[in-house]
Amino acid sequence: MSRVFLYDTTLRDGTQAEDVSFLVADKIRIAQKLDELGVDYIEGGWPGSNPKDIAFFKDVKNVTLNHAKVAAFGSTRRAKTTPAKDNNIQTLIQAEPDTVTIFGKTWDFHVREALRISLEENLELIYDSLVYLKENVPEVIYDAEHFFDGYKANPEYAIKTLEAAQQAGVDCIVLCDTNGGSMPFEVADFIKKVKKSIKTPLGIHAHNDSECAVANSLIAVEQGAVHIQGTINGFGERCGNANLCSIIPALKLKMDRECVSDEQLQSLRVASRYIYELANLVPNKHQAYVGNSAFAHKGGVHVSAIQRHPETYEHIRPEKVGNVTRVLVSDLSGRANILAKAEQFNVNLDSKDPVTLEILEDIKKLENQGFQFEGAEASFELLMRRAMGEMRNFFSVIGFRVIDTKRHEDEMPTSEATIQVKVGGRIEHTAAEGSGPVNALDHALRKALEQFYPQLKEMKLFDYKVRVLPAGKGTASVTRVLIESGDKTERWGTVGVSDNIIDASYHALVDAVQYKLMRDHVD
Repeated sequence: MSRVFLYDTTLRDGTQAEDVSFLVADKIRIAQKLDELGVDYIEGGWPGSNPKDIAFFKDVKNVTLNHAKVAAFGSTRRAKTTPAKDNNIQTLIQAEPDTVTIFGKTWDFHVREALRISLEENLELIYDSLVYLKENVPEVIYDAEHFFDGYKANPEYAIKTLEAAQQAGVDCIVLCDTNGGSMPFEVADFIKKVKKSIKTPLGIHAHNDSECAVANSLIAVEQGAVHIQGTINGFGERCGNANLCSIIPALKLKMDRECVSDEQLQSLRVASRYIYELANLVPNKHQAYVGNSAFAHKGGVHVSAIQRHPETYEHIRPEKVGNVTRVLVSDLSGRANILAKAEQFNVNLDSKDPVTLEILEDIKKLENQGFQFEGAEASFELLMRRAMGEMRNFFSVIGFRVIDTKRHEDEMPTSEATIQVKVGGRIEHTAAEGSGPVNALDHALRKALEQFYPQLKEMKLFDYKVRVLPAGKGTASVTRVLIESGDKTERWGTVGVSDNIIDASYHALVDAVQYKLMRDHVD
């Protein structure tokens, strides 16, 4: 089984994505997570471009990485200067990384129009820079920027740029699909031609503008590439980079290539979600391998089949990448879905039990009203346990009131909620303010209950989604609210539906609190 080296550029190329930004402390934590995952190279940034990247290379020296090498990124020297006098080259060396990666121009169009130098001068830039770096750092990787576009335009010159890097003794030459427009059959064909004159180990750096970055990376390996550059979750400029969360399991499970251990592969989903969290982005539930929906089954026929033979509708066992089979509950549900869900929640249901049919009918009625239990599985578990008579009544809400007040035109409204709850024989009446009516209601509810259930202080509201359901009533339409809550160990989703957005939010909030108390009580 041949070895493929994984080069992660989440901390550099990934941060060029819209809405993605990391503090230096975040970058250090991500580097540690990538090291645990088994990534071979972690590109920390371009130390010559900004103070944050300089700080990263300084701080990462105080961190012990068990496997990964830290790489610094930069460019070839500027024209009309030497590497010894080029600030960019010197900054790369001063960062003291394990590896330096620099890019150079491959496309003759870029050489003439961007650098405004001759084609021969560009070859000298590449050769001089790499020779100098090889004398001063342990390992040097050369990124052939725009290689595939350059090869299409002028194949003879594109190969000459690679030969300049090879003559300089570089450790790896990476072919870059910088614009992300190449097709897999082109990548395969061009690499075959490159290998006729280039004997240095080859790598691939693909962008996803044609939705082919993962495919292009894998076909490059099939053609002999031993080095793949990409990002976790495919973060990157425009449409993103090649997604390592898809590439890693494909290499290991489908192409029989050595890259990470079985145990490291099982941490893939955790790493994916960890980096989404630090980027403050909601995970893509439909993401291959690691997404919540990657192994989710909705149709009753599918569910019945996977319970007997999982391979009927699952291309791998989800546990291999740290994921799980999920059975969704919806209007399409059959009895098999209900039974699978019951087993997941440790609820003892029998296929012949009338309660099973009762739950199924309840779900269909509720979904006709606008409820949705995908993404709100905590509400579904509560529904099931109530039907089984297993749900303890931790509290009841007697009533609540929410007031929004705008005192001046140029000030934001203030929100205040008052609520009465009954716990056992005691009634608690309290009030709280919040950033908006739902936040105020959440604060008031938990404030009233925390003296009875102190563990609610651990609970947080992470996400809040509102969907106006198509009913043709305009502002009087039915509203569905989905809430994601969590504590130190788990996250859960709940749902509420009403023609009043506050009432819908209230039902989702109450379910969220009930689920937390039920789970803690069971534990």
